[in-house]
Amino acid sequence: MRTELHIPSDLKFLTIVEDWLLGCLKLELGQSVDWPRQSSRLRLALVEAYSNVVRHAHKEQPAIPVLIRVELQDRDLALEVWDQGEGYDLSNYFAPDPSDKQEGGYGWLIMNRLMDKVEYQLQLDGSNCLKLKTRLPESV
Repeated sequence: MRTELHIPSDLKFLTIVEDWLLGCLKLELGQSVDWPRQSSRLRLALVEAYSNVVRHAHKEQPAIPVLIRVELQDRDLALEVWDQGEGYDLSNYFAPDPSDKQEGGYGWLIMNRLMDKVEYQLQLDGSNCLKLKTRLPESV
């Protein structure tokens, strides 16, 4: 299964984004997945990715839509979140120390803990792609 969603850069659409992802996956995989456990993990990873685009990459450009692509092969999920922002240099990222009580900067850390693989690529055409990959285990 492969599908995509073009959605405005506005956090009021967050529930639509979450429901779209889980709806697509549930149609394909049915009850073969422990949805209470997996949906929480997938929602949080997607919320982090989408909200970062809205709050940072498209902060000055709310009219530019976010493109979200989903590809599912067997139980391997690849989720791409595309933006048109300036991009982010990951070499400048340092995971926050929880004892500092820092308010932001946890998104990259959270996504890496929730997913099997996280990649961020700046594209030549001015767009950027965050790729989140994981394998969805069968429910036991």
